[in-house]
Amino acid sequence: MPVHVLLFDAGSDQEGIHSLELNGRTVVLLFEDRDDAERYAGLLEAQDFPVPSVEPLDREEMELFCSQAGYEARFVPAGFLPQSAEDRLLIAPPERNMDVANWQEQQGVETPESSGDPSLEAFRRQLEGLL
Repeated sequence: MPVHVLLFDAGSDQEGIHSLELNGRTVVLLFEDRDDAERYAGLLEAQDFPVPSVEPLDREEMELFCSQAGYEARFVPAGFLPQSAEDRLLIAPPERNMDVANWQEQQGVETPESSGDPSLEAFRRQLEGLL
């Protein structure tokens, strides 16, 4: 089943996936409905955030990627109605976002190219092939 994710600089060496920090967890949103993902991307743009592209990817592959990378995959079903303040972040980004000018250096996050993990590298190449 495809889901829609928000990617920055899709297909480039600087490619990144949109994520949220929720209670110390890094959460990647997997939108069931493309329109919901595009709406979220538009809200990011309205906050002067770099504009992500909405990319359809296989849900199981994204969940595996998130698990291997230490992220939490959060599925956002079509017609989702938030029940809590945290849930609201699944349909609208926080009012304040991190500066992403040098996001990899700021976060100290290793890119898959530098991870040294051959299975993660193979999965990254597989995801790139889907784009």
